[in-house]
Amino acid sequence: MIIYLASDHAGYSLKEAVKKFLEEKNFRCVDVGPHSYDGNDDYPDFIIPAAEKASGHPDNRAVIFGGSGQGEAIAANKVKGVRAAVFYGGPEEIISLSRTHNDANVLSIGARFVSEESAIKAVELWLRTPFPGEERHGRRIGKIKEFEDR
Repeated sequence: MIIYLASDHAGYSLKEAVKKFLEEKNFRCVDVGPHSYDGNDDYPDFIIPAAEKASGHPDNRAVIFGGSGQGEAIAANKVKGVRAAVFYGGPEEIISLSRTHNDANVLSIGARFVSEESAIKAVELWLRTPFPGEERHGRRIGKIKEFEDR
């Protein structure tokens, strides 16, 4: 599994903290950018390439960061094959369900609403939660894929 990381300026610091954690835990990470803080950057420039990488192989994932995570998820979900979930706090079950029910391959984190500790905990749980492939959830994902292929 390769984990692609991307952010905008609002998520840059949190991306860097999560990247450090993942590297220390020996996850294979690729930072798509930005590679330095720029308050005038535009999230699609980094989010879309990360989403494309995540959709390119079934084992790949992307973790993306922005102020709310909403715009980033919207951009990522424009990429065929991406199923981006948004996290900006709340119960851990939300993270697990994004994997077990939706087979989310992109996690978008709202950096203005999530502490570093909470983000790291969420990312670790998300990466370690498999998609069990339950028939009803697979059927629903299949319908999304059919729509994408039109």
